[in-house]
Amino acid sequence: MYLLGVPLLMIPFAIYNIVAFLMPSVSWTAEIWHFRMLSGGEWGGTLGDVMIAGTVVILLIEMLKATRVSRRTIVDHVLSMVVFIGMLVEFLLVKQVASSTFFLLLVISFVDVTGGFAVTIRAAQRDVTVSEVEHVHNG
Repeated sequence: MYLLGVPLLMIPFAIYNIVAFLMPSVSWTAEIWHFRMLSGGEWGGTLGDVMIAGTVVILLIEMLKATRVSRRTIVDHVLSMVVFIGMLVEFLLVKQVASSTFFLLLVISFVDVTGGFAVTIRAAQRDVTVSEVEHVHNG
């Protein structure tokens, strides 16, 4: 699949930027739904909540992609690092993205980069260990 080598966290990053720059009147903190819970408590959701929840699901997919060990995986990690750096620079320098929602997207991107590298390194070590054991038993 072609999308396996593309960092999927570019999608929420792009959506956030489209909303922030093309629809500046949209509020990330305005309540878009409201429920009365069985407990009697009130729960409301915002556009920012939806964005973060969707991004966490995408993070899960990214972590699953990180278990592969191939040249495409390394490219994916490098591109994820580029996305993270771009988000960090934008967060620090662009007024329109100064929000808790974007900050949480930035944190999720950081977890993707560090977690992706850690998972890939562990998977590669396991592959090397299995290969060494097979070589010793066969040789």
